[in-house]
Amino acid sequence: METLSYWLGMAGTVAFSVTAVLALAPKNIDLFGAVVLGMITAIGGGTIRDLILDVPVFWSTDLNYIWVSVGASIAAFSAHSLFNRKDIFSLMLYVDGLGVALFAIQAADKVWDLGFGLPVAPVILGIVTAIGGGLIRDVLAGRQTLLMSRDLYATPILFGCILYVFLLHLLPEYRFISAIGSIFCIFAIRASAIHWALSVPDWLTMRVKSE
Repeated sequence: METLSYWLGMAGTVAFSVTAVLALAPKNIDLFGAVVLGMITAIGGGTIRDLILDVPVFWSTDLNYIWVSVGASIAAFSAHSLFNRKDIFSLMLYVDGLGVALFAIQAADKVWDLGFGLPVAPVILGIVTAIGGGLIRDVLAGRQTLLMSRDLYATPILFGCILYVFLLHLLPEYRFISAIGSIFCIFAIRASAIHWALSVPDWLTMRVKSE
């Protein structure tokens, strides 16, 4: 499980970096900007989490996360037209969804082990880890952030982290199965949102229409 998690984490790092660069392509950023923002997206959330937990930042003990992010960002910048192909870009979105699911549950698991702010902190820091880097990227790039859009992105993470914490409390002896089930829950909702272009309902518009 540890080895699988590591390589899936690397795949998620690649996906985060690539999708970040592609999202910022209309801004006409240069290579340096692409690498910096790609790295921020890939490792920003986990860095914030570890700073809050007052533990060594995860990439400081394994610089492969940095090198993989740099390489993926350069590749996306150099081969922008290739990654923008519909099939390749769609694949990256699904890998990104898997990465989000894995990072969120890994973070929740780490916070739970440290006994930090139970039971709320594992959920909050799971979300922060998964979307924190993307939020920083969007702020720096002057884009609408994920939390201000109707994209079904943060909501699956919230559901999955709550489910994992609930299962850890109720069935601690089935931790591995709980983790896999929670990861699958997040990925399934996110993949459905990508496939069917699902989004969060516009509650304000619906309310105005009803009135």
